[in-house]
Amino acid sequence: MSSSKILSDKTNLQVLFEDNHLIVVNKRVGDIVQGDKTGDKPLSDVVKEYIKDKYNKPGEVFLGVVHRLDRPTTGIVVFARTSKALERLNELFKNRETKKTYWALVKNKPSKESERLVHYLTRNEKSNTSKAHAKEVPNSKIAELEYKVLKQLDKYYLLGINLFTGRHHQIRSQLSVIGSPIKGDLKYGFDRSNPDGGISLHARELQFIHPVKKEPVHIVAPVPEDALWKAASS
Repeated sequence: MSSSKILSDKTNLQVLFEDNHLIVVNKRVGDIVQGDKTGDKPLSDVVKEYIKDKYNKPGEVFLGVVHRLDRPTTGIVVFARTSKALERLNELFKNRETKKTYWALVKNKPSKESERLVHYLTRNEKSNTSKAHAKEVPNSKIAELEYKVLKQLDKYYLLGINLFTGRHHQIRSQLSVIGSPIKGDLKYGFDRSNPDGGISLHARELQFIHPVKKEPVHIVAPVPEDALWKAASS
């Protein structure tokens, strides 16, 4: 991990959307969404501090974690500010009533310009990885996504990915098994790490119906401050 990496705190938090019911932020590489055994400060605590400061809230701030992103990835993370919003957002995500688009940078171009990938994933808790199988195996869960080659850069390809299931390390393992591991993803077969210790996977867009106001919400997360990402998004 590079020491130059900037983590989110209440002063530099990238807020993409905010109202009384929810708050959506652009996660940086290394931010951890929810507390874990590392004991590092999670993004959920950072967002609570931000809300407490901004609105001079006394006492505890309610914040519900709706979904997670892997620590080395970047992009959209949604939090609920009320228990009602949390309950309804959980339903939306569970029933797949959200449209999620990810961007990934890969060195090896997939054999097809676009394809729907269906695999069966098994999770290894010990190594914290998931393995994609072509056919159903014991204890596996179906994983579906669709990718499309959006752009060719000097040495890399930008893929747009629509996720239909939300499995552990799904995009990482599915792209790896078709021979296109994500840039920087040593765990899934890329040959070297990124300078910031992250991987080039970004939760780019999210669309859903607001859990309380019932209006469409469409969020786009700016790409990380990085020359390659800038080239990919220009």
